[in-house]
Amino acid sequence: MKNLTDIMKQARALQSKMEGLQVELEALEVEGASGGGLVRVAMTGKGVLKRVAIDPSLMKAEEREILEDLIVAASNDAKAKAEKLAAEKMQGLAGGLPIPPGFGL
Repeated sequence: MKNLTDIMKQARALQSKMEGLQVELEALEVEGASGGGLVRVAMTGKGVLKRVAIDPSLMKAEEREILEDLIVAASNDAKAKAEKLAAEKMQGLAGGLPIPPGFGL
């Protein structure tokens, strides 16, 4: 077992890496799509919606509900991708620290 000083050094290093990761996630962009690509959204790695692109063929008054549903679906797709990417990056950071089971970062 590592001594407390080593664990504290690793914890400080992890904190520094996590701060860097937060900056990286803000700059990172993922794209979600729905309706076979007719609706696309871009979102940061932290889940902030940046852009929405809608194919002109969906711009019909009678298609409004479908368009709304497709925007929600594309947003959820992008958010799931952003969360997966963030989780993968976090998992890589915690590598050497003795973190108890069930303790999520």
